[in-house]
Amino acid sequence: MRILMPLALLAGGLAAGGLAISVLAAPLFTTLPTGMYVPVHKGLVTRFDPFMPISLLSCLLCDLALVVTAPLMSVRVLAGLGALLLGAAMTVSLTKNVPINRWLSTLDPQALPADFERRDPRERWIRWNRVRGSLAVAALVANVGAAGVLI
Repeated sequence: MRILMPLALLAGGLAAGGLAISVLAAPLFTTLPTGMYVPVHKGLVTRFDPFMPISLLSCLLCDLALVVTAPLMSVRVLAGLGALLLGAAMTVSLTKNVPINRWLSTLDPQALPADFERRDPRERWIRWNRVRGSLAVAALVANVGAAGVLI
């Protein structure tokens, strides 16, 4: 408990904070002209990889270990809830945000496809980013609750 809980809180706090930063910065995307949006998005994404996946996965693994090893059922339940929420956040990332990031990484900002305006992913990316950010923050709250029970 003396190692797992602090690690879960640290990794979960970093993950929730990283996603909160991108949630707060996301409205900037809608104000940028299309030609500027692609390079800005590419630049931001490279700053968050591999930091975000490592933080999310580390917290998830700590939560799963807490589910098995915690001395109190309430801590196990809260850690399990945290793991479930983190798994959902990772699923949203992998199925919604990462495919958009990968597509944008293939584009040349100087020669965007003619149909880019129709396929512009900004609103979808922002919407799903809010979902995964909310899930990560909820997981952190569950972990803080588990830590509070232990204290």
